[in-house]
Amino acid sequence: MLHRYPKRVAIIMLVLTALVATFPLWGEAAFGNQANFMLEKLTFMLILALFAMSLDLLVGVLGLVSLGHALFFGLGAYTLALASPDFSPASMWWMLPLVMGISACVGLLIGVLVIRTKGIFFIMTTLAFGQMLYYFVSTSRFAGGTDGVFIMFRPSLAIGESTLLDLDNPYSFFYFCLGMLLIGYLFLRWLTRSYFGQVLDGIHDNEHRMQALGYTTGGYKLVAFVISGVMAAIAGMLAAMQYGFANPAQLGWHTSGEVLMMLIFGGMGTIFGPILGAFAYEILLFTYEHMTTHWPILMGLTIIAAVLVLPRGIAGLIIAPPWHRKRHTTTETAEGPKGSPSAQPATNSKEG
Repeated sequence: MLHRYPKRVAIIMLVLTALVATFPLWGEAAFGNQANFMLEKLTFMLILALFAMSLDLLVGVLGLVSLGHALFFGLGAYTLALASPDFSPASMWWMLPLVMGISACVGLLIGVLVIRTKGIFFIMTTLAFGQMLYYFVSTSRFAGGTDGVFIMFRPSLAIGESTLLDLDNPYSFFYFCLGMLLIGYLFLRWLTRSYFGQVLDGIHDNEHRMQALGYTTGGYKLVAFVISGVMAAIAGMLAAMQYGFANPAQLGWHTSGEVLMMLIFGGMGTIFGPILGAFAYEILLFTYEHMTTHWPILMGLTIIAAVLVLPRGIAGLIIAPPWHRKRHTTTETAEGPKGSPSAQPATNSKEG
């Protein structure tokens, strides 16, 4: 699963990254008065891409399908909301480590229990933990109940009195989210290509064989579960920063289902696929919502068609385009099976 991709993958991703990064330059010319709104949507797509990418470590790389991943997304949002001062902005220098630390502890606690299960049992246990936190937050006064908690100030990124990045500025926050996404992508790319990532790939293919080779697979799965949860919590913190509140909907199972659809739509186990899936899902969602009030039907049909036509997602279409597969198949047919005699018909000749 973990292999090197063709150069066109890197070229396409670099072009798309440059296109997104330069949006402030061409956005107003393309969208006019709606440029600020589109910038906000694009920022949210970056956050969702980080969220989907974190789930890919579990589902695509390790092979553990989770329906409770929104637990960490909402946990990051509520950590920011509850830990932020009421009358002054928090410092990003301690808020980000706090979010990562709390999510890592919760991930460790839950992971110790859920990694003992597999298949449908893992799905149900992660779903159960997610719904437990959802109902706990929904009925807790300190968390605002079903109304959630508002965040009055975004965290500041400064050294002393010098502001490094004004996160209240939409353009600065956009580039901050873009930077977090790139850091997350590079980290997962390095992780999956490392010795640790090779072990995860082996567990995904055949866990019993890895155990027979002497690997303590439970420990590797636990570490991957914690890393995935921490990255999802960072995405949740960014989402709370953008919209200024945290509510129980961010913890619900439907949020986990949506990010799982982004992952399937983009391509599992590729790291870059979930990024494409998040963007494609949000673009389709925005389009369908403005077309009809029955947009869930259109979205459902689109997901079904994508699964049937693109079983490896958008990433699979880039890695192995149909014309490339067709040309490869034609070449193999012309050459014949390796080691087999010539496909030309034999002729009997008589010697006088």
